[in-house]
Amino acid sequence: MFTVIGDIVGSRNLSDRAQAQRSVVTTLSRVGASIPVAQRLEPTFGDEIQGGFQTIAHATLATLLIRLELAWLAHPPPRSAQQDTKTPDLIVMRFGIGQGDVRVFEIDTQPIRQDGPGWHTARDAIDSLGKKAGTRYVGPENAGAPSQAAVNAFLIARDGLVDTLNHRQQRMLLRALHGDSQKAIAELEGISESAVSQAFARGVSAVRDAQCFFGKA
Repeated sequence: MFTVIGDIVGSRNLSDRAQAQRSVVTTLSRVGASIPVAQRLEPTFGDEIQGGFQTIAHATLATLLIRLELAWLAHPPPRSAQQDTKTPDLIVMRFGIGQGDVRVFEIDTQPIRQDGPGWHTARDAIDSLGKKAGTRYVGPENAGAPSQAAVNAFLIARDGLVDTLNHRQQRMLLRALHGDSQKAIAELEGISESAVSQAFARGVSAVRDAQCFFGKA
């Protein structure tokens, strides 16, 4: 199984930690409903989350969707923003992706009580980031496993490109990953299709296409 551990970066600086936790729960529910999971996405202890996937493609996609969903909640489209609702802080996370066997002791608990090499490698991956945001992968060194160097090269380039996108472009990327057309995105944002096309040319389509092609590799 491909395991994912996430952790909030700079959580002590959040103005409303309770609201932040609600945002994380909402985000995990949305992402878990949009892609196949081998083990549910859920908060664990402190500021951490976890989940499991059958493929490296779904694991890497999950980390990107979580990032974009959290950004959406903090910076929603103008037409969906509620004037009487407090907008949550932008939550930034770091992610470790691992691979290996997982031993489940109690599946009905929350979080699931478990252990195994799958979680050990995910912990090694997230620890390699220190306190920085980003995504890293650590897996077994064998012929059947994805290349650790290749996966991390992809993740570093992908996350770096997402960093260059503004809030609107990140919202567009999220919708594009869910298959929305440029026309639908333009209507949601209240802008012209031409403006959406320009945003796609400036990086949105590059991230979407890279993630999709990575899933087919």
